[in-house]
Amino acid sequence: MSLGLPVAATVNCADNTGAKNLYIIQVKGIKGRLNQLPSACVGDMVMTTVKKGKPDLMKKVLPAVILGQRKPWH
Repeated sequence: MSLGLPVAATVNCADNTGAKNLYIIQVKGIKGRLNQLPSACVGDMVMTTVKKGKPDLMKKVLPAVILGQRKPWH
């Protein structure tokens, strides 16, 4: 699978919580490599913060699952 969403990527939120844009701060289950950012693809669980949306959701760390990406994945 092509890892198309590195840490610090901004993604659109596709649910009814009131969040619009999410900022990826961590990818769950990634061991890592020196000087290489952890990246996520479709189906990965990430920890995010809300950058645009309801004020009561701002400044909180929330889990999310990646449903789609622009980069082709096979």
